[in-house]
Amino acid sequence: MTSTEQRLAAIRGDVPARRHNARTIAALTGNPGCTRRAVLDSAGVDKPKLAERIGFPARFGQSRFAISRGNAFEAQVKSDGGTELLRLVAERVGADPEEPATWTDLNAADPTDRYDRSRDLLTTAGDAPALFDHPLLSLEVAGQRVYLEPDLVAARLAGRWHVVEIKSFPVVDGQADPAKVAAAAIQSAVYVLALRELLAAAGHDPELVSPDVVLVCPRDFANQPVASLVDVRRQLLVLRRQLDRMARIDALLAGVPEDFTADPTAEPAALVAALRTVEARYAPDCLAACELAFFCRDEARGQTGALGRPVREALGGVATVADVLALADGVRPAEPGQAEAAALLRAAARLRAEALAQSSSGPGAFAQQPAGAGALAQQPAGAGAFAQPSAGAGALAGRSA
Repeated sequence: MTSTEQRLAAIRGDVPARRHNARTIAALTGNPGCTRRAVLDSAGVDKPKLAERIGFPARFGQSRFAISRGNAFEAQVKSDGGTELLRLVAERVGADPEEPATWTDLNAADPTDRYDRSRDLLTTAGDAPALFDHPLLSLEVAGQRVYLEPDLVAARLAGRWHVVEIKSFPVVDGQADPAKVAAAAIQSAVYVLALRELLAAAGHDPELVSPDVVLVCPRDFANQPVASLVDVRRQLLVLRRQLDRMARIDALLAGVPEDFTADPTAEPAALVAALRTVEARYAPDCLAACELAFFCRDEARGQTGALGRPVREALGGVATVADVLALADGVRPAEPGQAEAAALLRAAARLRAEALAQSSSGPGAFAQQPAGAGALAQQPAGAGAFAQPSAGAGALAGRSA
């Protein structure tokens, strides 16, 4: 065991490292600038147990109903040897839907050699179209080999390989929930990267794996499947950057105190004190992706970052809400580098005061509200209205089969 491995083991305590999967790897890209999360995930810390221990339990996850619904829809789509699924995928990627394709169910393989069999079959596939059900891929995350299981890999359709993801959220009138599409896109990018690395290791061109993932969902709340293409090139870039950052864990650990611990069995007060010594980068969208988000939100109360990345970036270095209000009211001068943000805040406060003054002269819902920049203080510190929608979650209109 290297010194780095020993230190990571000491950070997580006397517990086994928590293994990553496609969902947790995808979540790593949600806030790549957060040192706290990068260190904890590199050490394999059990973040749900840690969050519960310090009094901020995680409040998200898939419901049993959603899992059952997803499994039922996937079984329906893959019935009859994947005949309907082949047609959907082939039409979407521009292949001949009438050309026969082989179907290999790797989910039924012996678990002890499933990865080896998946690797051999995927890397020796001929020129004929082939569908591989639940192959087992792998990816290295912070020095750990993680095994991943995409829903389907379609090989040699229109000369390319495609990852196929089957999700049970609906596409209504050609549109799907942008947040769910974004989550599916980054999760699929994990599979695309793993498949590219597998082919490259076998001497094949990794670009044979298309960055266009085939997303299969039910249409209009019915069980009729519809296929869409989702371009995950941007997600692949973000994913590579974050994995490279975690691979350089020594650089991250250099800024972490030697006695830092995230052992879920330690005293809560000691854990809280230790966590505060490692920089976090909280944003409202962390609530949907990180088990420690409620702790970090509480820690960031009163900080402009808690209002979302667009607000933090627009304010350009104004760290606290109190400073924002002081600059808007003109009660303190701007520091170097804050002049532009201060001018925008004073202009916004003036316009708001004028609008409220005009509304007070006649009937209106705003007549009772106080004028002045101080009214901004009534906005909650974690206001989700400021959170920017996930990029890459574009509408599926015009792309559905």
